[in-house]
Amino acid sequence: MTHYLYLVRHGEHQDAEYGLADGPLSPRGRRQAALLADRLSGVPLDAVWHSPLERASQTARAVADRLPSVSPEPTALLFDCVPTGMTPETPTVFEPFFGGFTEEEIEAGRAQMADAVSEFLVRKPGDVHELLITHNFVIAWFVREVLQAPDWRWMTLNQAHCGLTVLAQRHRGPWTVVSHNDLAHLPVEMRTGLPEIYPV
Repeated sequence: MTHYLYLVRHGEHQDAEYGLADGPLSPRGRRQAALLADRLSGVPLDAVWHSPLERASQTARAVADRLPSVSPEPTALLFDCVPTGMTPETPTVFEPFFGGFTEEEIEAGRAQMADAVSEFLVRKPGDVHELLITHNFVIAWFVREVLQAPDWRWMTLNQAHCGLTVLAQRHRGPWTVVSHNDLAHLPVEMRTGLPEIYPV
């Protein structure tokens, strides 16, 4: 008996073009979401959860269009957030990034991710398949949590738009990373969202 969590970053959206914090999927983002749905078509999904932000909601609806047996549900636990600030171990190269966030925003992100881990990284009876459509930093935090890496390490884990990360827990075993940022379902021209140069 195994519990699977399929973590997906939303498709490409139009905020870069319009300068908005949130926005609808771009035409390429809609295609990414359709290809993701095709990839997941053989998975017996028990639940689909998504961030309430428009880009994640539209990605979830695209999956539901291809998989009519699922009914996506929004949850604030999957909102985009920054789960930590600078720590004594965080490389100084990241300091400018954190300068753009208030202590209140960072504390809210920390609390949100603690609740998200408590909600989703919990073993459920039987074979379970849950899809979480969310944001880059949220997925990075889940992967860091499963690997038990230092808190700041989420900064070095990046997901492409509609990349697929799979976590699993067998009965009485630890959570494991089955795959991270799998892009096999996306042609090269559909692979967007990763930084061109990693900061460390």
